[in-house]
Amino acid sequence: MELLVVLSIIALLVGLLIPAFTVVQRSAREAKQQAQFTAIDLALTAYKNDFGDYPPSELSAGHADYCGAQKLTEALLGWDLLGFHPRSNFRSNGYNDDGVFVYDADDSVLFDQRKRPYLDLAGDNVFRLGNMTNVQGLFNDTGYLAPETYVICDVFGFKKVKLINGKAVNAGAPILYYKANESETSIDKIYNPFDNDILIQVKEQADNRGDGWHPLGVANNNYEFFYNYIRDPKRDARVWPYRADSYILISAGADGRYGTSDDIRNFGN
Repeated sequence: MELLVVLSIIALLVGLLIPAFTVVQRSAREAKQQAQFTAIDLALTAYKNDFGDYPPSELSAGHADYCGAQKLTEALLGWDLLGFHPRSNFRSNGYNDDGVFVYDADDSVLFDQRKRPYLDLAGDNVFRLGNMTNVQGLFNDTGYLAPETYVICDVFGFKKVKLINGKAVNAGAPILYYKANESETSIDKIYNPFDNDILIQVKEQADNRGDGWHPLGVANNNYEFFYNYIRDPKRDARVWPYRADSYILISAGADGRYGTSDDIRNFGN
């Protein structure tokens, strides 16, 4: 009887401690994610100081294979993670609009023209978007997006990825990046929900879910959700979003879904 009482007390204590440990663990990850955003903020500030503006995020005409998340990674780390080239026009194949492969690592002149990475690669979760020879990517099917490109991921691991050195690591969801169009004056013009929508659809397919699993996606023309998601409730909801003078960053959070209450963002609460 005494043994049963002791075991019951132990079971009760374990039942109380496990949820508390889960909360602490989640809070630690959220703090780590905010720290990653701080590092990205500093890197983007350095980029703007060098080039006068933040990197683009829009899907360019004829280049729908390169979204905001991919362009953020190129700007801060380089197309091949060896540094950003000032003559880049943010194309998925590393060529610029003049037909020059500015990321040719064997061309010493072009290589010396690069900027050093604005982020510490060792301290960030950066993964190839799709599978390539001897390299496992985040997604087996990247849709329209170029699989050989890279994205910066959040700290909430959703998939085991095997690196080229054979090491298996937990990869998070790609961080979404939207650059503000400061010349506009209404919420539906300052930020474009399509800047990362293809990537959200790719994630939705990888999660084996149908449309709507990631509420932030606009595949069903759900523009209103996106604009309500980014708006500043202290201003007129119809015309003004958070951070209308710079950019927004979005992590899918612990549940791996974009547009839910546990998302970590560089704006709002």
